Amino acid sequence: MDGRHMQIGEVAARTELSLRTIRHYEETGLIVPSARSQGGFRLYTEADVARLMVIRRMKPLGFTLDQMRDLLDATDRLDAGTGLDAAEREALLERVRTYQQAAAEQVEKLRVQLARAEDFAATLADRLERNAPAAHA
Repeated sequence: MDGRHMQIGEVAARTELSLRTIRHYEETGLIVPSARSQGGFRLYTEADVARLMVIRRMKPLGFTLDQMRDLLDATDRLDAGTGLDAAEREALLERVRTYQQAAAEQVEKLRVQLARAEDFAATLADRLERNAPAAHA
């Protein structure tokens, strides 16, 4: 990471999250700006953007804010790596495995929903094609 700081507008553009959503995540403790400018503007780093991307990817899979917070806590502690004994490390890994399994299950459910939606759209397109007036030559 280059240590460069970004204002919230750039972070919003990069993450495709609204300013309001980023501020909400800040209010709920999911994200904390790495710094503030002299003018009081929130400043974010690449690590903050990566954290927001994790949140953004969890949201459509139905994870709650508390679950997001729990996963981020586990991954933060694993990434820091210091002061963890083997049992603590394994407990954190098990938490992450649980979220990975839940995410995989949600992805499969979404695949089924997408297949059904595509089938429905194709059925409607077929119906329109069968009932469209014949073109005059």
